[in-house]
Amino acid sequence: MNLFYLANTSKANGGNGWSMWLMIIVLLVFMYFFVMRPQKKMQQKQQQREAGLKKGDRVMMSSGLYGKVDKVNREDQTVVIDADGLFLTYNIRAIAKVIKDENPVTKTELKENETKEENNTEESSSSDSDKKDE
Repeated sequence: MNLFYLANTSKANGGNGWSMWLMIIVLLVFMYFFVMRPQKKMQQKQQQREAGLKKGDRVMMSSGLYGKVDKVNREDQTVVIDADGLFLTYNIRAIAKVIKDENPVTKTELKENETKEENNTEESSSSDSDKKDE
């Protein structure tokens, strides 16, 4: 608010309006660093993601659908996604992110880990009750 007041008083007092130019410059710098620059970075990431897309990559679409890339058509900018046997064709820009599975965990491994944890908690609770009895 004070900047607007200063800009108006400088003109009213016969000033040259240097504070008005300063405000405009500050606004442009603010817009560059907080609007244009982040948008440009996001656009570059999207282009890199599209360029590195290949068959077999696991992806998440912008709609939230997870699937595996079956075919990439660079000319038409389309990609065919295999979502559990259902083949869907999307625009390549609809891919929200590529999922990198360094150590994929299967459902059976998850179940085994859960049973091990349950067994460990049961053993620790039974050993605690034995200590209390003594």
